[in-house]
Amino acid sequence: MIQNIKVAAAQLTPIFLNKGKTVEKACNAISEAGKKGAKLVVFPEAFISGYPDWVWLIPNSKGADLNELYVKLVENAVSIPEVTTDKLCKAAKSAGINVVMGLHERNSETSGASLFNSLLFISDKGKIIGKHRKLIPTGGERLVWSQGAGDSLRSYDTSAGTIAGLICWENFMPLARNAIYESGTQILASPTWDKSPNWLQTMQHVAREGGLFVISTCMALKMEDIPDEYEFKKLYPEGREWINTGNSCIVAPNGQLLAGPLEAEEGILYADINLQDILAAKRMFDVVGHYARPDVFEFRVKNRGK
Repeated sequence: MIQNIKVAAAQLTPIFLNKGKTVEKACNAISEAGKKGAKLVVFPEAFISGYPDWVWLIPNSKGADLNELYVKLVENAVSIPEVTTDKLCKAAKSAGINVVMGLHERNSETSGASLFNSLLFISDKGKIIGKHRKLIPTGGERLVWSQGAGDSLRSYDTSAGTIAGLICWENFMPLARNAIYESGTQILASPTWDKSPNWLQTMQHVAREGGLFVISTCMALKMEDIPDEYEFKKLYPEGREWINTGNSCIVAPNGQLLAGPLEAEEGILYADINLQDILAAKRMFDVVGHYARPDVFEFRVKNRGK
């Protein structure tokens, strides 16, 4: 078993609705994390190219405004694969680091006009090893993102250990978590938009429940990071500086914070982890092992990927 490795959480600000410049920033961060010795770096939810916070501000009756923003969002979304993913893969290979990237993904298998909130998994060899589409967008997010399928509730063996991902409030879904635990996950990437103290408590609970390491990465975003051309900026309270302060963190299997939370600034968090700590944590409680009770409970995921 791989034992001691360094992992990273990239709490960065995207170049809002600008795919090209955001990817360039992501590649620079991948390079930086690799130089610092990290074997895995996790980016925020929807990092390419920015969280659509207007879904919480603009009512659905404002169709013209929403259409204009949606067109911009789709134009700056990612098809998998494409030139954008090629650049990310090249950066990962050059840095010798595994990458979990949050992005808006176009449904390029059909119309190319609908979007998913997705995670892209890239190996340290520069290969795409998988993707995960968020199962259910929350509240106003349903006006933007489609629902993902259960076939991506799985883990991936990498040079950094066995990794998987759940996006934001998917981490609240007990059955989704159980699917991830059953796949042998050692490190759970949990990109999010949630910056609340309650979220940090959830991350600590998930780490203890699953007996795994959790990397929660959130986007740091200020009012000034959104160009003035976007009228929805005027809907925020006057004098507001931060739209999201981040609060990214890295959590051990015993629920202890190893790094962060990082608040109200950009930065890359690092933590040295020992995967044997997972075995120690599961001696007393292994949720899909000796605590699973298959004689009492039955669990399955429909159309689960291999």
